[in-house]
Amino acid sequence: MFFKPITLEDKNVIRSFTFDSGLQNCDFAFANMCSWRFLYDSGYTVVDGVLLIRFYVKKEGRRHCAYMFPVGRGDLKQAIEWLDNDAQAMGFPLWLLGLTPGSRQELEALFPEQFTFVPERDYFDYIYLRDDLITLAGKKYQPKRNHINKFKKQYDYVYQPLTPDMAPQCMALEHIWRQANHSEKDQKSLSLEQRSMDFAIHHFNELGLLGGAILVDGKIIAFTYGSPINHYTFGVHVEKADIRYDGIYSVMNQEFAAHIPEQYTYINREEDLGLPGLRKSKLSYHPTILLEKNAAEKRR
Repeated sequence: MFFKPITLEDKNVIRSFTFDSGLQNCDFAFANMCSWRFLYDSGYTVVDGVLLIRFYVKKEGRRHCAYMFPVGRGDLKQAIEWLDNDAQAMGFPLWLLGLTPGSRQELEALFPEQFTFVPERDYFDYIYLRDDLITLAGKKYQPKRNHINKFKKQYDYVYQPLTPDMAPQCMALEHIWRQANHSEKDQKSLSLEQRSMDFAIHHFNELGLLGGAILVDGKIIAFTYGSPINHYTFGVHVEKADIRYDGIYSVMNQEFAAHIPEQYTYINREEDLGLPGLRKSKLSYHPTILLEKNAAEKRR
């Protein structure tokens, strides 16, 4: 099968499938697919009303092709068989990644006992009610409100929508953040993230991104951006801040949630990648949904 490399020009085609799917998986956000294509060599094809996505990842020390769950109104069983044939042609067993519980159930019903499923906790998505992140109501959010109040007493800040002309300041802040957070172990992954961010910020409008920044004394001290995943779920892809400003992440999170269009009931703040500090932080916001994602491999 021919899979076309995902480019900026493919946004409308891909979104025409993902927006109506009801899937809340952050991997289906077009901005993510496109800005990370350099790493995963992601491609897509549309066959008989079904969107198929293929990409490459490391598995057991070698490059391995993988697929997203098919999206569309066509014959799902036939689509899975096409993917199986494609994987076999390249010498791999069929490997589907990012399967949510609903997708897993569909796959099991169509191919009973033919797949092995492995839940991948490090890649579960944290999904919150937008209103919860804005109001931070109730005792469980008291620590967050305390951080925000402390910040507001100490700093006279301004919130601004993120625009492409702010890219140099954002990347300068990202450099400060990386210096404060990097270790030799994660230097490569942070460099890859920087490349993805650089592409995203310089193609902000083409990717359909929305973002915001916090400024103190005219200087950007935090920024974030994301994009819609479907008609009611918004994905936050990046959030960076100067941690010398205590409480800045809590303020950035609340302000951005308040400025996202009201049609988005849910905010997906993506995975924790198994990082203990990030997991603790994301759990502290009490997700409404901890979206399970599975790897599924075809048995031989």
